[in-house]
Amino acid sequence: MTAAGVAAADRRRDQNRAELDQLLEGDPADLYENAPCGYLSTLPDGTIVKVNATLCTWLGLRPEQVLRTRLRDLLSVGGQVFHDTHLAPLLRMQGAVREVALDVVRADGSLLPCLVNAVEVRGPGGDPLMIRATLFEATARRRYEREILTAHRTAAASEARSRILQQVVVELAGATTAADVASVVVQQARIALRSRGAALLLVSDATRAPAPANGSGRGTAAEPALVVARSDGLPVDLLGELATAADGRIALELAEGLRVLIPDDRLRERRPEVAAAMAGAGVRALAVVPVTADTRRLGVLLLGLGPSGADDLIDLDESLTGELDDGDVDLLWTLGRQAGQALERARLLEETTRQAERSAFLLHAARQMAGATGVRETVDRLAELAVPRLADVCLLDMVTEHGARRVMARHGDPARQHLVDVLLEWAPPASELPYPARKALAEGRTQWLAAPDDAWLEGVVRDPRELAAVQDLELASIISVPLAAEGRLLGALTLSTDRRRGPFTAGDVEVVEQLANQVSLVMAKAQRYELEARTSHTLQATLLPPPPPHVPGMTVAVRYLAATSGVEIGGDFYDVAPLPGDHVAIAVGDVVGHDITAAATMGQLRSVYRSLLVEGPAPTAVIDRLQASWPLLGLQRMATALFATLDLPTGLLHVASAGHPPPLLICDGRAEYLPVVPSRMLGAPPAPAVEWSGVVPRGATLVLFTDGLVESRTSDIDAGLARLKAAAERSATTDPDELCDRLLADLAGTHRADDIALLALTRDA
Repeated sequence: MTAAGVAAADRRRDQNRAELDQLLEGDPADLYENAPCGYLSTLPDGTIVKVNATLCTWLGLRPEQVLRTRLRDLLSVGGQVFHDTHLAPLLRMQGAVREVALDVVRADGSLLPCLVNAVEVRGPGGDPLMIRATLFEATARRRYEREILTAHRTAAASEARSRILQQVVVELAGATTAADVASVVVQQARIALRSRGAALLLVSDATRAPAPANGSGRGTAAEPALVVARSDGLPVDLLGELATAADGRIALELAEGLRVLIPDDRLRERRPEVAAAMAGAGVRALAVVPVTADTRRLGVLLLGLGPSGADDLIDLDESLTGELDDGDVDLLWTLGRQAGQALERARLLEETTRQAERSAFLLHAARQMAGATGVRETVDRLAELAVPRLADVCLLDMVTEHGARRVMARHGDPARQHLVDVLLEWAPPASELPYPARKALAEGRTQWLAAPDDAWLEGVVRDPRELAAVQDLELASIISVPLAAEGRLLGALTLSTDRRRGPFTAGDVEVVEQLANQVSLVMAKAQRYELEARTSHTLQATLLPPPPPHVPGMTVAVRYLAATSGVEIGGDFYDVAPLPGDHVAIAVGDVVGHDITAAATMGQLRSVYRSLLVEGPAPTAVIDRLQASWPLLGLQRMATALFATLDLPTGLLHVASAGHPPPLLICDGRAEYLPVVPSRMLGAPPAPAVEWSGVVPRGATLVLFTDGLVESRTSDIDAGLARLKAAAERSATTDPDELCDRLLADLAGTHRADDIALLALTRDA
């Protein structure tokens, strides 16, 4: 470097040093006014009394516009709240605050992010005198912090999605029903997107109106329908509008894939009802997620998106404009697939369980129906089996010789029984058999109405009363099955569900048809039984003697009860016949067996006995003559019998028994069996009969009976005789009618394996 250059460099250094010294020794006021940060001083109440030019420049205000205002007036609304609730109290307690983030409002309304440091200047007594504050512009720092916060939120959202998917997988693994799957998916999807509400709509096989019957007579599904499996937070009217909007184009709706519906002008034009329902529910956007398993579309998951706070797990700003970020899309696709696979597993398990339950039900039904002994009991057992287990309403129409007749209408809920009682009023015999039972009988095949609506019902019912009755029941599905057995139609079984239970499935129809087959066989058997029982009891009633005649000096009561098990008729008989000389002949007996032969033998035996009474023989003579003439009469059955004669004026009684239980004498409240020694049964090899004689006191009662009163399958005849004796003493009375009723009430029971003949004869006092 030349000497001139060196001299020039020295002069520049000296000039710079002089300027630096001048700056360092410059006016402090200039240093305050033009500092790289804002300065201000306020009174204790926040009134600004001093402010530097830097802060005024930032604010775009002149100093006189800032002075005499308060610090909080320069802040945003959120900053004002923070100033009042945090900054001012902290200054008062601590005397200083550092790096408090606040937004200052510029003159043009924009916000200037700042960091505020402040100290409170206090006097000797500790009273606040002034507050001095510095404000540092923090735009770049705030942007950096937001970027860090966004990165943290993105990472947290990704981690949250992973946790949600893990939780979904765990909970779906334990879901055993479609309802469980729906609950898990709706709940977890709503958590994942912090949505206002969520719902799962599944494709159902139910029809919206009855379709023409196919070859089996069953209704076929016209088209699938969307039904709500689970909803949380979404209004019913919105879901209804969505299901209605998809009606008839479900495959297209599901094929469109994951998308977001926005109530914009296009939606308001195409689906105004849906747009209005979304607006009413406060839903700004609706995410529609297909629920699939392999290639099968099972339904849709709906998520209602609305306003969200700044601290939400997932920012929904893009969702509200119709876009979901990649993470949300992946999450929702995965939820849809997981839900579909879980639904398939649950439905398979449910179907397996239902098949097992149906098999168990049909086995139970077979056992229950097999135990029915008559038509009425068959009807009652059918009602108990069908409702409420299979259906809500059970109707049974029977075909009789006088036409169809409704014999039963039962509701599974006793509180709603009055509704089905109305169905008996407009059904046979009051009017023609209603639809669909009429059609089931006419065509001889099942009628399945999977989802009849009001419009369809109005077309098949015959009058407003019938329509009102059906509408009150809120029927959701109907099955009517003809009952047929032995080549003839017996009637029709009609089952219905209401809207709370839902429609029948194809599996339900199969169960009802199998139940109807069981009912048909049992009903045919019960009808045969009742016909034979009526015939046999009528025959036996014609063979029994008429009511006992009036006998002066004696009160007589008789009872005859037919057996309740089986349809055979028995051979029990009794007889009371006045004889000349104030005598009366008494007889009771039992022919072995319960069939027509036994009844015929009984009739012949009674006729022969009556013919013998013409000669007035002693009881032993009657037995001897019957034994001797048994082969000549051609009687094929043996019989037990007890014959007696009573002298009414003296009370002298003669008794002889052919293998029959002894009579019971009740006197003064005590009962004793007469010591009659029985000989052999009638029809057995003859043996001399033994006669017992004694006196029946006045006011005493003689009881004669057949073994049906004292024998049972669970105890021997000696125990039965003891029970009869005890019952007679408990029921001691001089009224033979009352005595018979009491004895039968104590000993006969509801179900009887044998006929019972009972005579009570009281000698007047």
